[in-house]
Amino acid sequence: MKIITADEAGALIKDDATIFLGGLAVTSLPEEVLQGVERQYLATGHPCNVTTWACGAVGNSGAAGMKHFAHKGMIKRVIAGHFGQTGKEMMKMVFDGEVEAYNFPQGSLSHLTRQTANRSPGLLTKVGLGTFVDPRLEGGKMNSRSTEDLVRLVEFQGEEWLYYPPPRIDVAIIRGTLADEKGNITMDKEGVLLEQLSIAQAARRWGGIVICQVERIVKAGSLHPKAVKVPGLLVDYVVLGRPENHMQTIATQFNAALCGDVKVPVDSLEPMPLDERKVIARRAAMEVTPGAITNLGIGIPAGIPSVAAEEGVSELLSLSIESGVNGGIPAQLGDFGLAYNPESIIEQGFQFDFYDGGGLDASFLGLAQTDAQGNVNVSKFNGRPVGCGGFINITRSTRKLIFCGAFTAGGLEVAVAGGRLHILKEGRSPKFIDKVEQVTFNGRDAALRRQEVLFITERAVFRLTADGLELTEVAPGVDIERDVLAHMSFRPIMRDVKAMDAGIFRENWGGLAQALGQPFSRSAQTTALTAAPP
Repeated sequence: MKIITADEAGALIKDDATIFLGGLAVTSLPEEVLQGVERQYLATGHPCNVTTWACGAVGNSGAAGMKHFAHKGMIKRVIAGHFGQTGKEMMKMVFDGEVEAYNFPQGSLSHLTRQTANRSPGLLTKVGLGTFVDPRLEGGKMNSRSTEDLVRLVEFQGEEWLYYPPPRIDVAIIRGTLADEKGNITMDKEGVLLEQLSIAQAARRWGGIVICQVERIVKAGSLHPKAVKVPGLLVDYVVLGRPENHMQTIATQFNAALCGDVKVPVDSLEPMPLDERKVIARRAAMEVTPGAITNLGIGIPAGIPSVAAEEGVSELLSLSIESGVNGGIPAQLGDFGLAYNPESIIEQGFQFDFYDGGGLDASFLGLAQTDAQGNVNVSKFNGRPVGCGGFINITRSTRKLIFCGAFTAGGLEVAVAGGRLHILKEGRSPKFIDKVEQVTFNGRDAALRRQEVLFITERAVFRLTADGLELTEVAPGVDIERDVLAHMSFRPIMRDVKAMDAGIFRENWGGLAQALGQPFSRSAQTTALTAAPP
């Protein structure tokens, strides 16, 4: 192992190289190294024509991450699980067709690193069938410049599968916390483990090099062998990262509670204000099964722990995050992907093994667009490709799916009081439309596989049936024709439409324990819940 500068790391990368990047947003992202690669290119014009792979989104939507590759001539192709944090420069290149771009499920890419490392023929999976990843739809291609088929539809033992050939990796750029003099790497202060080890092994499989950014160098032999997550025999070069380029998350330099070093005792999560988001979170919380292993997406689903805390039933939640975190309370916004007071943190690839194997009992996810067949789009809007992240993995194998979101988007204003909902101003953009812009979740396929699927909004609840979407509940104070059907591009099935629980439209509810079939207990509010410290 050799200690080098970020600029020296950039000089090691050859033209036309394929680079696999570790990190999720800026969590575990080797930002110092990426800055060095960019400086090298701007100074010399090299490395040029590179290809980058990443399992998730890389960046902070600003100055970090993929922005450093967003130069004409520098990058040829980008493959990632999500593009939401890659920054406006890279998004413009993708949108304008200046770079080849592909979006594949985050879990499938995570698995592909291991398949590449162990010299297998590639990854065979059912995740993505019937979605935009399927070659019969779009093949994961994000623009017209992307013409090569990187995923193929194949038949094996009489069944359809998606096949990903293993990419040839020339350079792995990963991150850890400490490196000893032999290059052994720990991840003590990282909030997640991701697939840093598998990325390094995948590069070594092809004879490539491994560059790792760390905070500090320590004496050989001073690291506990079980603390070493990437052995020194895989690491060629180490770069010391400055604190500002070694953030724990987009929003946080370092918080010990986000990596399991300390527990944060909190009586309860901060109650949400009574608005449409709280109404949706309350109604969604009624679908929680006590003890069920549950995944929460970003946005409105993140309000479910707050509702559970306010209702005194937090101990009934068993939460999990696709990044490899289990237990605790998932962090949100700039800390998304980590959790306060986690019970375990495993590698992301193993987490997706569990998810793809049907380990999740329920998932609460965002709702952006849906159609009469129950297809959902969360990955592309007005031609702007955002990406799927772990959404396709999660929705493919979870037993029960609850999509949560406001009924319309853009300027919606409501009043919630006295057990009723009042629509003050309708949102500009309908979400229940004739045809989704991109199929991130295939409703027909889910119905055939008998998944239980609900769509919960502030004014209406729908259930996916074999015949399409059925309207099952409407909010008190809402007129079905005026407030629901008039803002849908299709007419849902209507057989027995009931009223939503009026209690969720009151300032004080107190009905969740009964809805879940549990005795109400205020003592649960004194449990050591997890939330951001003051």
